[in-house]
Amino acid sequence: MKRLAVYCGSATPTDPVYLETARAVGRGLAERGIGLVYGGGRLGLMGAVADAALAAGGEVIGVIPQALVDAEVAHRGLTELHVVPGMHERKKAFTDIADGFVTIPGGTGTMDELWEALSWAQLGYHSDPVGLLNTMGYYDDLVAFWAKMATVGFLRPQHRDLLIVSETLDELLYRMAAHVPTQPIVRMKAEDL
Repeated sequence: MKRLAVYCGSATPTDPVYLETARAVGRGLAERGIGLVYGGGRLGLMGAVADAALAAGGEVIGVIPQALVDAEVAHRGLTELHVVPGMHERKKAFTDIADGFVTIPGGTGTMDELWEALSWAQLGYHSDPVGLLNTMGYYDDLVAFWAKMATVGFLRPQHRDLLIVSETLDELLYRMAAHVPTQPIVRMKAEDL
């Protein structure tokens, strides 16, 4: 994994553990020689993950929609900043540039990015690992929901392991590096669906 897309919030929660997590992820990727691809913002967890990776000498590539550049939230000190027309192009760029996806705490936009990465993996649009850093149990309910989708039958058994979950960055990256792509829907026969 040469580059990982990191999905996270542009907000700054009151509990400092979330900013600390973002900084640890940015620093941790840079120390491992893994480039950071992220949303290109300078605020909240986005800014924290980018600044920490840059401070540790890492490559940081931002991908940001023009509307957010116009709102003056773009980070101007990155290795590269790609300005795209909208969110669809942003998520496609993440998939094109990165070798995998790590989601740390965030809100609606973060969830949109995570679910699209999982959906695209399930369909076969990419075969990259999709990781979830479950800081302080932030994603416990989402992990339970993922399991419920499998139990009910909305998540095929061969796709259950698409979501790689860990509470530590070291374990998450280790498990992501060992990721073996599953059979995508586009290669299944109708009777297997």
